[in-house]
Amino acid sequence: MRVAAAQARSPWLDAAAGAAKVMDFLQRAAADNVDLVAFPETFLSGYPFWVEQTDGARFDDPDQKRAYAAYLDAAVELDGPELRMIVEAVRDLKVFTYLGITERVRGTVYCTLAAISPADAIVSAHRKLMPTHEERLVWGIGDGHGLRTHQVGGLAVGGLICWENWMPLARHALYAQGEDLHVSVWPGSSRLTGDITRFIALEGRVYSLAAGALFSYADIPTDFPFHDQLAERASRYDGGSAIAGPDGQWIAPPVSGEERLVTADIDPAAVRAERHNFDPTGHYARADVLRLHIDRRRLDTAEFID
Repeated sequence: MRVAAAQARSPWLDAAAGAAKVMDFLQRAAADNVDLVAFPETFLSGYPFWVEQTDGARFDDPDQKRAYAAYLDAAVELDGPELRMIVEAVRDLKVFTYLGITERVRGTVYCTLAAISPADAIVSAHRKLMPTHEERLVWGIGDGHGLRTHQVGGLAVGGLICWENWMPLARHALYAQGEDLHVSVWPGSSRLTGDITRFIALEGRVYSLAAGALFSYADIPTDFPFHDQLAERASRYDGGSAIAGPDGQWIAPPVSGEERLVTADIDPAAVRAERHNFDPTGHYARADVLRLHIDRRRLDTAEFID
């Protein structure tokens, strides 16, 4: 089975152009016989880079409100035209896809990881359980509905978003479903992926694939409220996509600064071999002492009964 991280620059706050970029990388993946490809966190339509740099917590600031409105307008819906086009491409190209999106639900944006199957379209939409630090000023808090694994090429595959990969119980929820390949998606930085990618591989005895994006503040549209304040800043977002084996060794070390597919051929037998001496939710677990309760209901603020 061949897997890949799509390390690329996405047109920021331009959903149509971002979807076209996804389509381009899906075609590249199919041409390279890739079975599964992962795109970075909020690849469509962009990470909220401005908040940290512009005093984003200032209450009732008109520029911050206009920035959020622009971000909300650029977000996509699960049944919107961009996702419909991508679902069709996944079906035609037969490449299972994890895609980080900014998901719009009424007046709220969620940081969501959509799993798209060639046979069954969107099979899960995992909303980030807890946005990190300044992200809480922009994204809603997710739920456990997307804590699911999917069968791809004989492997159970699951995914988490950015720093929730550091949440032990979130990882455990996927390991407990027999996860063989763990996908982590990031805004894009080798300083973020260098440690956790190998740690997850060792802890779960899984293949661990990290997908990160490239970004320059020069990519911010000129009509965005903080364009002039941000355009000249140096970006730390250099990609960092990487793949580690279930023994914790690099198959593809973090890649910096290059726009390309980061690929690897993986073997389910290697996962089974590494579980000889450690299986965190199997023979090395103590269900009589430690157990995890997982609520996978999709949470909403209203229930209508007619």
